[in-house]
Amino acid sequence: MKNSSNEFYEDGSYFVRNPGLNQEDSPWKALEIAKMLSKHSIIPANVIEVGCGAGQVLAHIAKRIPEISKLKGFDISPVAISKAKESENDKLTFALASYPDKQDVADLLLMIDVMEHVDDYYGFLRNIRLHGRKFIFHIPLDLSGRTLLKPHIMKQQRDDVGHIHYFSREMVLWALKDTGYRVIDWTYTRPVTDIKPATSLFQGLKKGLRNISFGMMKNLSASLWGGYSMLLLLERADQD
Repeated sequence: MKNSSNEFYEDGSYFVRNPGLNQEDSPWKALEIAKMLSKHSIIPANVIEVGCGAGQVLAHIAKRIPEISKLKGFDISPVAISKAKESENDKLTFALASYPDKQDVADLLLMIDVMEHVDDYYGFLRNIRLHGRKFIFHIPLDLSGRTLLKPHIMKQQRDDVGHIHYFSREMVLWALKDTGYRVIDWTYTRPVTDIKPATSLFQGLKKGLRNISFGMMKNLSASLWGGYSMLLLLERADQD
């Protein structure tokens, strides 16, 4: 018997609500990942992505870091994996599965916008911890002063893109510590609406105020207004 959160991806419901499978966000996510790796002089020989969706983050990383010799993506959505397989080549492959095989341990394991979708995210974090030496996670911070005052925003995230957990910065760090990870580095990423040109005067004013606030007080801005995410570089806490 399937659990309800998995059904959203396995039966194609997610694709109905998101026919583009959020591929438009893949280039900037790959860029942020590449910047984090470059900052720490990390060039992984092989990469695993858990919850890869349509596979375009991996495809863009492969182009940005040609030194990577092998990239494998895993997802439980047949629609997403079918789309991802269109990008397969000699070093980039995809599989319909929740996790890699037991013997698969990559230099770098990616989990990009996945944790908020998983019923038992503590168990999930402990399981994928066995498959990487270094990790990069991207986790949205849906819990903020704004969303607490306007809970319909979280309801929209739940209905449209399947978010069933909502995190603040502190909650992310607590969960990672509890499940055996050590944070090497992390940074905020801004929502696309704060980066793209505004399409109206009101949107431009709102974006300008958000960006001024974020530039002056990043932590407070993320806690108050929401919409930001954390990009984290991690290792196992028991790693020598």
